[in-house]
Amino acid sequence: MRQATPTYELLRAAFADADCDLPRYRVLYQAIRESILGHRLPPGTRLPSTRELARELGLSRNTVLSTFEGLLAEGFISAKAGSGTFVAQAAAAPRARRAAPINGERRPIATATPQLSARGARLAGFRGGSRFEIQPLSGGEVDFTLFPIKQWQRLQSRQLRLARPDLLDYAADGGYLPLRSAIADYVRVSRAVRVDVDQVIITAGTQHSLDLCAQLLADAGDKVWVEDPCYWGARCIFESCDLKIEPVAVDDEGMNPASVPGSSKPRLLYLTPSNQYPTGVPMSLARRRAVLEIAARERAWIIEDDYDSELRYGGRPLASLQGLDAEQRVVYLGTFSKVLYPGIKIGYLVVPPALVEPFRSALYDLQRPGQLPVQGALAEFMERGYFATHIRRVRQAYADTRSLLVNALQPALGKSAWISSQSAGLHLVVRLPDGFDDQRFEAAAAMQGVRVNALSRYYIGPARMSGLVIGYGYAPAEKIARCGRVLAQLLRNAL
Repeated sequence: MRQATPTYELLRAAFADADCDLPRYRVLYQAIRESILGHRLPPGTRLPSTRELARELGLSRNTVLSTFEGLLAEGFISAKAGSGTFVAQAAAAPRARRAAPINGERRPIATATPQLSARGARLAGFRGGSRFEIQPLSGGEVDFTLFPIKQWQRLQSRQLRLARPDLLDYAADGGYLPLRSAIADYVRVSRAVRVDVDQVIITAGTQHSLDLCAQLLADAGDKVWVEDPCYWGARCIFESCDLKIEPVAVDDEGMNPASVPGSSKPRLLYLTPSNQYPTGVPMSLARRRAVLEIAARERAWIIEDDYDSELRYGGRPLASLQGLDAEQRVVYLGTFSKVLYPGIKIGYLVVPPALVEPFRSALYDLQRPGQLPVQGALAEFMERGYFATHIRRVRQAYADTRSLLVNALQPALGKSAWISSQSAGLHLVVRLPDGFDDQRFEAAAAMQGVRVNALSRYYIGPARMSGLVIGYGYAPAEKIARCGRVLAQLLRNAL
């Protein structure tokens, strides 16, 4: 019997150590490949013939042939007619470079750290989600039982059973037409939005909508006016697109454009006029007219983020800013994430007629949007009246939860603090005395298992108000009430 060569022994050992769940040809492939990359089979090494290797390793010759064909196609081995099969000269990875001796001592070279772009470094360092996302007061506990999941499952299953080919393709025309039509009807009636179905563009949520607006409506270095304090997600998008942010003070009437130096010329104005994020202040009619006049004069675009208009607990929802816009300078943003569930990731834009084709084209070129069966299910959810029923249900449930929280907090506030918002949304704001260290209080509350956000964190410039941003959405009422009592005691002690 012929004595096994070192190559046989090497492959036999590697073969024995390989993952036994893999197909046999894949095990042999990995054994040879890793031996080459690890310099155990150096370039120029002659490999056994397929017949010999099959016999030595107890494999079929077809298995070995399949392995060699794969290695040959990928350039790890080369075949020479009449000479055999060899490890390719270019196959092995370069050996790690050793550092030159320093004072007679050889030191290892430090491993290089991957370098981010300047934009990437800013994004990685921002960490907005962990710092600013408003979570339920009951810290990490979420509850989506208000959402009619069985009804939703039936609608989604029906869309898939239809097996319509157009629902399996990309969304080339700004989204699924029945959903765009349902949205147009809804915002026209509930939000006084001036809209034709062609103006509705379906996106993957508010962040996606903001990114499209920033890329299509402004160039690097252009100025964008944002409310101060502001929605952190918008700030992140604008900074990542290299726009220059101009923080504009928010007071009891909303964004105050009179506080901006006259030399500041915006390209974009970002607003949450119906329910300012995070303070909850609605923008007055006078201020709405003022920003519309500025946009018309400067040929700027207004981005109106109507992120939670459905969740208003006192009176009818406020009319949109877009409905007042005679110059067609407003891009209106809406989302289903607040009123349905966050992970649905469906939002929409209502763009001026002149922007319809550019936005449709850019959406397709940049994103290749899809998920049409989900869009189809949502269209049917709205058309059948389920959406309106669901809104009424969650609005009442969250109004009750909010009342529980307010009733728990109010006795602890005294005269020096007050609840400044809100009649809408999924959070409220407790205003605290000037000079109160709300970030220190945030940390103290976290030690007691209560999640609140310091209002001062949301300012871009110096904080002008101290307060607490307190979430009560997506959480059981009893948990909110219990945590509210703990928070009330903390506030009583601090004030």
